[in-house]
Amino acid sequence: MNVLLIGSGGREHALAWKIAASPMLTKLYAAPGNPGIAQEAECMALDILDHAAIVAFCRDKKIDLVVVGPEAPLVAGIADDLRAAAFRVFGPSKAAAQLEGSKGFTKDLCARQNIPTGAYRRFTDAESAKAYVRGEGAPIVVKADGLAAGKGVTVAMTVEEALAAIDACFDGAFGGAGAEVVVEAFLDGEEASFFCLCDGKTALPFGTAQDHKRVGDGDTGPNTGGMGAYSPAPVMTPELVERTMKEIVEPTMRGMAEIGAPFSGVLFTGLMITKDGPQLIEFNTRFGDPECQVLMMRLKEDILVLLNAAADGQLAHVSARWRDEPALTVVMAAKGYPGTPQKGSVIRGLDEAAATGAEIFHAGTALRDGELVANGGRVLNVTAMGKTVAEAQANAYAAVDKIGWPEGFCRRDIGWRAVEREAKA
Repeated sequence: MNVLLIGSGGREHALAWKIAASPMLTKLYAAPGNPGIAQEAECMALDILDHAAIVAFCRDKKIDLVVVGPEAPLVAGIADDLRAAAFRVFGPSKAAAQLEGSKGFTKDLCARQNIPTGAYRRFTDAESAKAYVRGEGAPIVVKADGLAAGKGVTVAMTVEEALAAIDACFDGAFGGAGAEVVVEAFLDGEEASFFCLCDGKTALPFGTAQDHKRVGDGDTGPNTGGMGAYSPAPVMTPELVERTMKEIVEPTMRGMAEIGAPFSGVLFTGLMITKDGPQLIEFNTRFGDPECQVLMMRLKEDILVLLNAAADGQLAHVSARWRDEPALTVVMAAKGYPGTPQKGSVIRGLDEAAATGAEIFHAGTALRDGELVANGGRVLNVTAMGKTVAEAQANAYAAVDKIGWPEGFCRRDIGWRAVEREAKA
């Protein structure tokens, strides 16, 4: 099979690494890719928002399957344009990708399907949103309706913080994503990520993970796209997985089919495990980043078998098996992230880090004069396994400590909840 993988981050490097191991693969292309992905695939300098160029490339290279990594091209309808040109795609249609592209769309779906989630209101002007917040009090959650690269959500512990978040959205801090705002109830509990592969009819459970959104140790500081993750999520017991499928995933699949937008691809269910059970925080319509990295490390199956089954509506005939050992990934970010990261600093020591047994997935790197340099906010994902989360954590940080990059930083406590659980067990 000839496969085109769209994207350039750590998630896509992990997918490329796993796809490259498939006996079904003939040739893997990546657009645009990165220096890490280039070790697994031929990288092509294509504009992933230029759908006509992507379609032309697929025709030229006789592509059998397109795997779309990031959310922006999905929300822009790339899967529709590829399918219209008779190409097989792993990823949802533009209509189905609204589950991620519009927080309000998802909350309305939850209301129709009786899916457990926080109470909410949608607003298109700041004053109405502020009046609602003053009436409800804090803590409360303010979300830009559209795509904001993981940065459009404020969990406000004070009314003043919520009012400032509303102003930020309507003042254009998140571009068009903040033209509408969703204000919702604060949910108390433990967060977890639950994944399903979907083909429009069937949802196949595809692992659990927990990530660390805040930039600083002890879950302090501003939210980021994710500073690290581990899988599986200990909080997601078999009973909670079953409840999540019955109460959240299956009603979502039914609801999307009812409106003529059957969901195909990855359904990433962001959960809050409350005293009343699982409640939906948000959906994403692609693999999490950095959750994908730990899932790919643990997956036993040939990923291409599963992606093909999803693209062909055949998920009812396949299964996903997992290694029992946990995997943990530490994000190394450039100083300044999540604000304005410093780009261009040289990174050394990756071979020494990999020699420890870890996988180093590139998230934001570039080559300059033959040297690897930082080219983004989140730059590397140092990923390791172990018999326990504590061992996986120790293995990941042993690899981190081999990397020579003074201009980078990372949290030193990824996996702390699970490590504490293990210590008490």
